[in-house]
Amino acid sequence: MNESSASLMMLVVLMVVFYFLLIRPENKRKKKAQEMRENIKKGDTITTIGGIVGRVVMVDKDTLVIETSEDRVRMEITKWAISTTGVQANDQPVNDKKKKKEKEEEESPVAEKAVLVEEKPAEEEKKD
Repeated sequence: MNESSASLMMLVVLMVVFYFLLIRPENKRKKKAQEMRENIKKGDTITTIGGIVGRVVMVDKDTLVIETSEDRVRMEITKWAISTTGVQANDQPVNDKKKKKEKEEEESPVAEKAVLVEEKPAEEEKKD
């Protein structure tokens, strides 16, 4: 084997590795996403690539209409803009007032305890 055939063989091996590590998985991902977009039906919950979560109320060939809140706000989007179906655990809608109140309750007792722990030793030292 001469140098040129060895170089050519290495180039072919590199292309095969490149295909199996990069091109093939990307094509599988695109095919799976296309199937998911084609199988969307009325009533499904979807997330767009922009992060908007909504429930599908109407499906056309290339577009669909979603409701994004309890106020029945409707948006028409293209199917290619759909990222996932279903709502992920961290995407569950949460009432902002309830969330703020819980956060304040969590922070408030901890801050009071920290102050009390610091004050006790100081009071005992003053008595001695």
